[in-house]
Amino acid sequence: MILYNLTVIIDENIDLEWRNWIKSTFIPKISDTSLFISHRILKVLSSPNEGITYCIQLVAESAAQYDQFVSNHAPKIMELHTEKFSNRCVSFSTLMEYVE
Repeated sequence: MILYNLTVIIDENIDLEWRNWIKSTFIPKISDTSLFISHRILKVLSSPNEGITYCIQLVAESAAQYDQFVSNHAPKIMELHTEKFSNRCVSFSTLMEYVE
């Protein structure tokens, strides 16, 4: 199984707007691809960064499903996020494999 972790650091003044948009638009668009079997949104409590840090964790059954998401869906979905919140957040992703 593969864990795709998207870390987003947002300005404090958009916290509620960002969380609502993530829940109402971003996650449903990702779920519509049927390439991930679960997701969760976590707030980082001890971040050294200014602003508020969140992690969106998406679990895929295989690297092939993740690759399909990145190739066919991620650019469009991330573009929506950038259009909505440009200059008010930064993000980076991490790909991990379950070992136990």
